[in-house]
Amino acid sequence: MKNLFAGMLLSVFACGLNAAEPLEVYWEDLKPADSVLAEQSVDHSGSGASSQALAPVIDSFNGKLVKVPGFVVPLEGDKNTFSEILLVPYFGACIHVPPPPSNQIIYVKFAEPVPIDNLYDPIWVVGVLSTETWQGDIATTGYRLAAQTVELYQ
Repeated sequence: MKNLFAGMLLSVFACGLNAAEPLEVYWEDLKPADSVLAEQSVDHSGSGASSQALAPVIDSFNGKLVKVPGFVVPLEGDKNTFSEILLVPYFGACIHVPPPPSNQIIYVKFAEPVPIDNLYDPIWVVGVLSTETWQGDIATTGYRLAAQTVELYQ
């Protein structure tokens, strides 16, 4: 009985240690397998001509510490650092029309500007994910990420 209790205590302790480890999330994880896009007009240009479908998100990711790979679409910053980006699954997304579905774009906000050397290179971003939408001039996102760290994808 004593060994069982010790084993359970060790298991609980180990789970507590892993709680700080981010969950690796990939783009296919961010969209329901059998979802249908809900069409909603989102005017990005002010002309009324463009629209983007709002895609369903995975609610279970809300509030989770995650690590997501992707490419950078810069939003706010200077030539050396960025404080806001869109994280997208492939290079050039959101630059070319139309943008990916909203559940395939993450609005990322850094507390402090971070250096990102080459926009052509994929990165990992670690932070707390939310299912709150964000709308900007070039896209609408299904997720937001309060970023903690960024590193080169390897």
